[in-house]
Amino acid sequence: MKLLMAAGIALSLACISAAEAPSNYETYYGGVRVDSDPRLLNHYNRVLAYCDREASLPQRGSPYPNDTWHILALRSCLYRYSFVDRGVHSYPANWFWGHVLEQ
Repeated sequence: MKLLMAAGIALSLACISAAEAPSNYETYYGGVRVDSDPRLLNHYNRVLAYCDREASLPQRGSPYPNDTWHILALRSCLYRYSFVDRGVHSYPANWFWGHVLEQ
């Protein structure tokens, strides 16, 4: 059982995408796409630069941008600043299990 749980955690962490494109993010309050408003896009770019620096710290993430811990720290920081990944772009598992969850 512990082996299956460890395999599940490893697979879920391996399937997380960074999804830094502004078109994949929306605001937490109201669901406005980031790339739809120039002021919001400017704010997103500033927050992304800050969160990227924060995710590069060993205390938060990893200095390697393709590492899973760096990606998790980056997405966590963006969420703290009210930028939420949009639905199917969040996790690849949504595409695979979507039809099962709808039934």
